[in-house]
Amino acid sequence: MMIVGTAKEIKDHEFRVGLTPAGCHALKEAGHTVLVEKAAGEGSGFTDADYEAVGAQIVSKQELFDRADMIVKVKEPLPAEYGLFHEGQILFTYLHLAPEPALTKALLEKKVVGIAFETVRDKNGALPLLAPMSRVAGRMSVQVGAQFLEKQYGGMGKVLGGVAGVEAGQVVIIGGGTVGLNAAQMAVGLGAKVAVLDMNPERLAYLDDIFGGRIETIVSNSYAIAEWTKKADLLISCVLVPGAMAPKLVKEYMVQAMKPGAVIVDVAIDQGGAVETIDKVTTHTDPIYVKYGVIHYAVANIPGAVPMTSTVALANSTLPYALALANKGWKQALQDDAGLACGLNTVLGQVTFKAVAEAHQLPYTPVADILG
Repeated sequence: MMIVGTAKEIKDHEFRVGLTPAGCHALKEAGHTVLVEKAAGEGSGFTDADYEAVGAQIVSKQELFDRADMIVKVKEPLPAEYGLFHEGQILFTYLHLAPEPALTKALLEKKVVGIAFETVRDKNGALPLLAPMSRVAGRMSVQVGAQFLEKQYGGMGKVLGGVAGVEAGQVVIIGGGTVGLNAAQMAVGLGAKVAVLDMNPERLAYLDDIFGGRIETIVSNSYAIAEWTKKADLLISCVLVPGAMAPKLVKEYMVQAMKPGAVIVDVAIDQGGAVETIDKVTTHTDPIYVKYGVIHYAVANIPGAVPMTSTVALANSTLPYALALANKGWKQALQDDAGLACGLNTVLGQVTFKAVAEAHQLPYTPVADILG
């Protein structure tokens, strides 16, 4: 049996929690000990008493990390947490290591078994633990973009949906995956004009079908991106290369050509971002900055602002994997599930995800070599 813990997140305005009381109950029923850091669930609406009612122990952060065999979090550890890990400890969370050299180094030095939500795959090759937060982030990207178009924030002062007799705003979405689909749904629902750019014509055909011709679909290339960024009132970047740095598709000259007071929301920022003029991650406390007259929003934990939705949506997807890791141990669980094995990024001082190794010029060890 395993000691499983969930920590209180310390990232700016991050109110999600890795385990809900329902998840703790399931782990307890399976015979495991569950530790919850004091007040870890309060931001998501779960009290310490809720966790104690299902048999979890409420502990300090230090005790949690000292005792737990596996830590289930939501966001990547921050520098204040690097020293808390111990050798062989399983960390099951969003890691996003490609743009994080210091975190990668810390996990390797501590010989942590780092299993990243964002690179786990299902039987169809999809990303089941990224999808729920991608849905939330896609919808939120339009909400925050519409907010920062307001003049009081430096935006152009436009309502995305327009009103009778006034033209609606133009939303341009780069990337037609889960984030892009959900962003398009929200933007269409607001009454905006919507264009989606994607490299895959089949994906564009699918989007065209489900939206019934209510959006424009464009095959993405540098020329098309340059043309459509000029038209955008709200530009949403949803580019994803699983586990790797996002490619810089929106170049500086494209941003320079955008309308004054336009807004860019880069949902890909947790993988480095796809917009060349976004050179820093922002926070919910200080979410935007202006460059070339364009508002840049680069918050890396967008779903953290709506934890009552996000925590439950994420936990519904992560819990079966957490149970497998606890019930079988990490090695057997990964041997039994090739998709879960795709989530292994670091183990015992080795990098086991190729894109992370390449990003930091580190030796790469295939997962198959670890699992035998």
